[in-house]
Amino acid sequence: MRRSKRLRPWFGLAVVAAGALVALTPAAVLARSNATPVNTAPPTVTGTEREGQTLTAGNGTWSNNPTSFEYKWQRCTIDGTACGDIAGATEKTYKPVQGDVGHALTVEVTAVNADGRATAASQPTDPISDASGPNNTVRPALSGSATVGEELQSTTGTWSPTPTSTTRQWQRCDSDNTDCRNIVGATGQTYGVRAGDAGHRLRVLVTARTASSVSYATSNTSAAVPGGSTSTTTTTISGNKAPTLTFLSLRRVGVRVYARFRVCDDKLGKTTIIERDNKARALSAQRKFSVVRKTSCATFARNWVPASRFRTPGRYVVTLRAVDTSGRLSLIRSRSLVRR
Repeated sequence: MRRSKRLRPWFGLAVVAAGALVALTPAAVLARSNATPVNTAPPTVTGTEREGQTLTAGNGTWSNNPTSFEYKWQRCTIDGTACGDIAGATEKTYKPVQGDVGHALTVEVTAVNADGRATAASQPTDPISDASGPNNTVRPALSGSATVGEELQSTTGTWSPTPTSTTRQWQRCDSDNTDCRNIVGATGQTYGVRAGDAGHRLRVLVTARTASSVSYATSNTSAAVPGGSTSTTTTTISGNKAPTLTFLSLRRVGVRVYARFRVCDDKLGKTTIIERDNKARALSAQRKFSVVRKTSCATFARNWVPASRFRTPGRYVVTLRAVDTSGRLSLIRSRSLVRR
């Protein structure tokens, strides 16, 4: 009896219902591995920012149907910079401990499917308060004009029990109320709006202390500061908006620095990223690289080795800015790392 031969597997062939073999084109083969999750809205953190209270990570929004999510909580400086992983904090929920008091927290969410994985980070929380710290019953408030050359005033809010002391720290936020960073030396009741605030919003962080504990509260943000008195001519291309860039995370492994960021634009294709290294009393350095988006928003990662002058003790600041093919610029975003 003649034995029938078995069909041997061969890359590029598919068996259809009738039993025929059909050649797969290279594009069809590659398309099957091009569905890694893509973040379209960043993760969130909900809950009370206080020692012992439960914080919960929201996954954010993803395309390409993730099948599971992983979590990594991070502890940052008080204004959300220089974040580092918290050992063992890999669940969807996290209860801040005493070591988190005075720090902001963020969570990195990794979306996984059969084709790969991608990570996005939440915005930092407000600083974590002591479990026994005074409760803020009325938030700090701003008044005045958020215009270059004008002055803003702040209150410290209402607290229970009454704190023995309160201090202020003014912060500069992006126009969409994200990435609020401390303004060096701005710790008074009032703040004179300056040219560097143009395009940003302002708020105040209040620290309330008793003899044995500390709590934090932030004010509402101001209106976005207009561009000031400098005359600027802007050319608008019909139907084209400036790109937006969100700085998701910055970390150092050895001498190499790793950055993750999210770019959105109304036109698909190539976007140029301008990266700048900054450090006090050091000449800044700039590099450029390109990313290509196949969807309106996409998350990317890049890494590099900074020059030796940026690898000494102190605060190392990285800024990113996106430029589309028509030359329109995003706002500048920044993150920093501190080397002891």
